[in-house]
Parts: sequence; C-alpha cells; structure tokens
Amino acid sequence: MGVDLGKFFETPKMWQLVPEVMSVEEVDQLLAQPSVEDAVGARDKAVLELLYATGMRVSELCSLKLHDLSDTFVKVRGKGKKERLIPVGKRAIAAVDHYLLTFRGEKGDALFLGPRGKPLDRVTVWAQVKFYAKKGGILKEISPHTLRHSFASHLLENGADLRLIQDMLGHEDIGTTDRYTHVTGSRLKSAFKAFHPRP
Repeated sequence: MGVDLGKFFETPKMWQLVPEVMSVEEVDQLLAQPSVEDAVGARDKAVLELLYATGMRVSELCSLKLHDLSDTFVKVRGKGKKERLIPVGKRAIAAVDHYLLTFRGEKGDALFLGPRGKPLDRVTVWAQVKFYAKKGGILKEISPHTLRHSFASHLLENGADLRLIQDMLGHEDIGTTDRYTHVTGSRLKSAFKAFHPRP
C-alpha cells in the first residue's frame, strides 16, 4: 500500500489562494483620494473607510440599510442570510456621518445610494476603487476584496486572534481565514531578510 505524500506538502493550489494585500501606507493613500466636498466623493470616502474598517464583502456593503449602522457596530447580512455584528472605528463612522448629514437626503432606506437615488451596486464600487487606486498612484491590481484581505492581514499582524478575525469576516471554516497567516508569514520573511544583519 503506497503512502500519499501529498498530505505532507503544501500544494501549489494553496499558494494560488493567498490574496493580494495592501500595505498600511497604500491603504492610507487610497482612502485619501476621494474629495468629501461633493456627494460622490463623500459617499466613496465613506464606502472605502467602511470596507477597510470592517472587512465586509462588497455585496454586504451594498445591502446595508440606514438602521444597520450604530456609533460602534455595523450589522451585516452575509452568505446564507446569516447576520453578524462587526465593530467600526471612529474614522469610518465620521466619514459615513458626513455623507449622510451633508449629501444623502431622504431617499429610501439603503445606506449608500448610486445614480438616480437607487441603492449602490457592486459594479460601481469596483469601478470607484479602481479609479481611486489609479489616482493615488497605487501600482497593485486592487479591488474591494483587496481591502477585505488587507483588513484581515493587518489585524493579524497586530496580534488579533484568528478566531475573532474569522467571526468578523463571516467565514464558516477557520481554514479560509488561515490563508492570512501565510500572507503574514511571507511578509515577516521579507522583513527578516531586509533588516536582519545575518539573514
């Protein structure tokens, strides 16, 4: 009876699943691009801040209602209509408040509005992320999902528990969240080679 050596080695397929991650500096550069002096810019600033602050999927963001956001948490409806609460930081709340109080108006109950007062759709969010990345001189190929990956990786790098990140991302399987340990590990190796006197 032969031995299955595959279970002892990491397969190339696993490495294909490792997501692209932005640095904190690149995230700051992206979030600085929208002008908050007009309705579209204020909305986009709030969208980008909320995506990075919570790690939610773009489809989850587009389905948010006005009553889903409080001063400290956002209620998200994920896959299978499962609800979860995610903490939200002050910067994201301030950006959303500015958009709501200054520009949004009284049109329906969707948190973010697109053209003609309809709920914002994922295609528009993808296009705006690409636009602001190019405007900010970010060379990586990024999407709204990149902000989700960056949210998870930055939390992990700063000592957050993997199970808590799993809960915030809405992952059923811890193995899905575990991908971010590979991202962090590769960045640690790069830092070691760059800064250790005897790499």
